[in-house]
Amino acid sequence: MNRTLVLPTRRFAGAFVLLEALLAVAIFALGILTLGRCISQGVGAERFKLEDARARQILQNRYEEIQGRAVDLKNSDEKLKAPYEGLSLKQAVAPLHKRDEKGRELDKMAVVTLTVEWMSDAKTETRTLTFYATVP
Repeated sequence: MNRTLVLPTRRFAGAFVLLEALLAVAIFALGILTLGRCISQGVGAERFKLEDARARQILQNRYEEIQGRAVDLKNSDEKLKAPYEGLSLKQAVAPLHKRDEKGRELDKMAVVTLTVEWMSDAKTETRTLTFYATVP
């Protein structure tokens, strides 16, 4: 007698299709979550880039104002108004204690430090520019 073992393949075929569908949905959901996180980080990076560009523009403007003598060389701390609302600009001026090649003190020179501060994602960000300027 020759008996062969017959497995009920039709019953298990439906179970494999369901398992494959569940696995496909899980992989798709993981991909969507990863894509959403990438987009979120990209938007955050773009926002920070714009904030940084604004801060650098403020530093550039104040540098030009000091070089053009439109602003006094003195220590100051100011909250900026529109269109730079939410940012603050600090200006620190200190005499430069250096001597020239003949030993004379450079008393008409100062070190100016400009600092822009702002809040980004619940933490304080800063950009600083330090340069020398002549005292009038």
